[in-house]
Amino acid sequence: MPNTASAKKRLRQNEKLRVHNRARRSVLRGQLRKVREAVQAGDNELAQTELRTAQKKLDQAAASNLIHRNAAARTKSRLVKLVKAAS
Repeated sequence: MPNTASAKKRLRQNEKLRVHNRARRSVLRGQLRKVREAVQAGDNELAQTELRTAQKKLDQAAASNLIHRNAAARTKSRLVKLVKAAS
C-alpha cells in the first residue's frame, strides 16, 4: 500500500488509466474481429469498410502507446493481406 500522498495519487491515476486502456483495447480487438468475420462471411464491401476503421483504430492505439507501433503495422499488414486474398 502507498504511504505518501503522491504514491496514493499515483495509484489512483494508474487504476483509472488501466480501466481506460482495457476499454480501448477491447474496442480495438472487437474491430479486428469484425474485419475477420466480414472476410469469413465473404462480404468484401463490408470487409473493406471495417478494414479502414480497423486501420484507423490501430494507428490511434499505436500513437497513444496502447500497443507498439510495429505491432500495429504488423496487424494492419496481415489484415490487408487477408482482405485482398478474399476479394
